Amino acid sequence: MFGRGTVFIRLIIAILVLASGWATAQPATPATSSITAPANARQLWQLLDYVAVDYDGAVKDGKVVSEAEYAEMLDFTENAARQLQELPEHAAKPRIRGTIAELRKAVESKAAAEEVAALAHRANAELIAAFPIPVAPKSLPDLARGRSLYAERCASCHGATGHGDGPAAAGLDPPPIAFTDAERARARSLMALYQVISQGVEGTSMPPFDTLSDDDRWALAFYTGTLAYDDAMRERGQVLWAKNDAAVKARFADLAALTTTTEAAAAETLGADAARDLTAYLRMNAAVVDAGKPSGLALARSRLKESLDALHRGDKANATRLGLSAYLDGFEPIEPVVGARDGTLLIRVEEAMLAYRSAVAKGATDEAEAAAATLGELFDRVDQMLGDAKADPMTTFIGALTILLREGVEALLIVIGMVAFLKKANRPDALRHVHLGWISALAAGILTWGVATTLVDISGASREITEGLGAILAAVILLSVGLWMHQKSAAGRWQEYLKGKLSAALNRRSAWALFGLSFVAVYREVFETVLFYSALASDGNGGALAAGFGVAVVLLAIIAWILLRTSARMPIGRFFSITSVLVAILAVVLIGKGAAALQEAGWLSVNPLALPRIELLGMYPTLETAVAQVVVALIAIAGFAMNRASARPR
Repeated sequence: MFGRGTVFIRLIIAILVLASGWATAQPATPATSSITAPANARQLWQLLDYVAVDYDGAVKDGKVVSEAEYAEMLDFTENAARQLQELPEHAAKPRIRGTIAELRKAVESKAAAEEVAALAHRANAELIAAFPIPVAPKSLPDLARGRSLYAERCASCHGATGHGDGPAAAGLDPPPIAFTDAERARARSLMALYQVISQGVEGTSMPPFDTLSDDDRWALAFYTGTLAYDDAMRERGQVLWAKNDAAVKARFADLAALTTTTEAAAAETLGADAARDLTAYLRMNAAVVDAGKPSGLALARSRLKESLDALHRGDKANATRLGLSAYLDGFEPIEPVVGARDGTLLIRVEEAMLAYRSAVAKGATDEAEAAAATLGELFDRVDQMLGDAKADPMTTFIGALTILLREGVEALLIVIGMVAFLKKANRPDALRHVHLGWISALAAGILTWGVATTLVDISGASREITEGLGAILAAVILLSVGLWMHQKSAAGRWQEYLKGKLSAALNRRSAWALFGLSFVAVYREVFETVLFYSALASDGNGGALAAGFGVAVVLLAIIAWILLRTSARMPIGRFFSITSVLVAILAVVLIGKGAAALQEAGWLSVNPLALPRIELLGMYPTLETAVAQVVVALIAIAGFAMNRASARPR
């Protein structure tokens, strides 16, 4: 867009990645995470699950009953050890290696099927903790859709009712699985069914259904997982679930527990009949599992305790994951409400959360306990505040006014800067791309409001990642633009440049780049505003909310008019000189905000510093945000100095 702009962009990205410790923190990996683990981890999980399920067909009472099946068990356990070696390095790998070695010895010694299955499931649990793979659907499965898919894709081999007697089954070697086989169903989890559906089974006629959507594969897995159970079992299971027994609720705590728990594993604590009946009921009625799941502060407290327990056990990876979940899954969804009521309290909670995650990353148990104690006290204050009466109309009005002004001025500076530049350059054709960008961002914001208030809750990592990446992208582009503008200003050749070269510089591609910058700059702020306004709307003061919004819009319009009038009267050289500095400052502010948002999402590590927190300037008391801002500031200063030096008469 601006000559050497793409070089600056690549340079900035490379330096930021190195300087800020990009992605050194453990990412958020809640049970329903969509983060993709290495393909080998998925294959290893499937191998171990095969051993847990199929070993019973190879060995009984310490004797081999099928040489072919037993040879397969030996091959699978040997391959499991080899595939583990190919996974990325992780502190948990020695423990997993030890469990797989125990499993191998158990198979070689022809141990009981229960012992082999327990070892295989233990290895898989350790594997998932170290190399997270999605173990549950993102939303509740659609059993009607699963039934339809089964009839369409599976019944020809497995039979209409799952007995393995479909018309295409004759002559298949090995024969199709009978999903109604109670013994096999007892040892197979819904997660295992999902894996088989996704990847197929090598050496059999079972193909991978990887063309199906993730939701469809989970729907099919849940449906096939119900075929071994009857209505009588489900009715008894419903009665057991209604008793609210603590042991039952602990075993099936959430959707992930339901998908990964086998009937056999549940029987160890609940008894064989209860495990069978509960499995039958819950697989058909998965919604009841999530219905009692803790949320908000209750979930945050629970995850924080689990995180501390994991840290005491020396399991730093799980402690990090659970600590991040305490924020993203527990506190973050109520953050807009807290921020609207008491911004200072929100800042204190966020700082305590960062301090806790930093202590966990260092393995400092004492520091982590102190930070957790602080969080407990702050959560109590938040609980009390949320339990009080709804905010009064004046509080809602002030909140609506200040939120929109705070978010709007930042976007306004960027958009007005582009508008003023293009007016100076006499390029109305490119100007329309800027207007199209911010108008599209507002339209997208209205759509986001509708989604956030009627369809789903937009929260957690998705919010922080959207804000973080948007801020960093805008910062990179702004810094490139600022250096380019300063170069021309320092050279004192603006009139010549505008007349002779601007038409070539502002081609169709760069005009759409202006659209992109305008859209990103505005939508990032609109996204934040929508979330806070959604929280304010919950207080019921609709008139005060609308009044605050209206006054803020009027004030933003006045600010925009003043900025445009001021820039129009300013000499062109001075305008671009001042604007280039302002753009560079905005880049420094945005890079700090972007880095902070990615820390909240767990994409960046957290190392606290004794620095003031000034959100208006994008300053946060952590090493990563400070380094990111210093790097961008140094690039800007160095670029300005080089421009001045190159402009001096030779």
